[in-house]
Amino acid sequence: MTDHHTPPPSDATATEPVAGDTSTSPEQAEVDVTAWNEALAEGAPNDSDEVDADVALASIAQAEDISSADVMVEDVEAEAPPPEPVVESPYDRPGKWYVLHTQSGYENKVRQNLEARTNSMNMEGKIHEVVIPMEDVVEFKAGKKVVVQKKMFPGYLLVRCRLDDDSWYVIRNTPGVTGFVGAGNKPSPLPRRDVETFLAVKVDEVEAPKRQRPRLQYEMHETVRVKEGPFADFSGEIVEINEDQLKLKVLVNIFGRETPVELEFAQVAKL
Repeated sequence: MTDHHTPPPSDATATEPVAGDTSTSPEQAEVDVTAWNEALAEGAPNDSDEVDADVALASIAQAEDISSADVMVEDVEAEAPPPEPVVESPYDRPGKWYVLHTQSGYENKVRQNLEARTNSMNMEGKIHEVVIPMEDVVEFKAGKKVVVQKKMFPGYLLVRCRLDDDSWYVIRNTPGVTGFVGAGNKPSPLPRRDVETFLAVKVDEVEAPKRQRPRLQYEMHETVRVKEGPFADFSGEIVEINEDQLKLKVLVNIFGRETPVELEFAQVAKL
């Protein structure tokens, strides 16, 4: 019977591998195959599976980074304060502001006359704007507090213009205008503080309130007339204003002696 076993290697081949020889011995190959099979049985990935897994993991990581970046951007945008509104001061507009004296009660008519003359005489480049300053005032009607708009300075207008001989002539000769306000008959332009106080500052083209708190119809130390009640037709000086309860204390002269009388807002009237 022929012996088919592979003869053992010589001492030289067993201890000194030939340079450049990449072949695997049968015993080593058998061990590698066994280890490979065991790894496959345990679910270990092969080379291609490892490559696919690496690509998938890289994609997930990239997606998470992008998502995190989006969240960070959204957080920054959410936390960023809104831009401050652009406030336009009427003082910074072309020209300067002057005060015109008019006939009281004819302010609207005088403004219309001046605007019409400005257009008809082609003075738009010098006379820019005519304004009646208004303010919010608290009044009491039928026992209820209401806020109404009233002229801040009855008998006066504000005009924004580039004043020279021509513009002065057009303004001064407008029907109803009695003159400019100024020292020694010389028109004096208003300073910034007065312009911004008298005129509403526009925020994003929306007119802002001229004052944070409306002015009361009545003021301290003002003299008023009592309209109704036991002191009707008496007059007296306001010494106390209770806005919350809509009441006043008025010093009324009773039999030669000033006596404080508490009255409701609706019970008195301006003189």
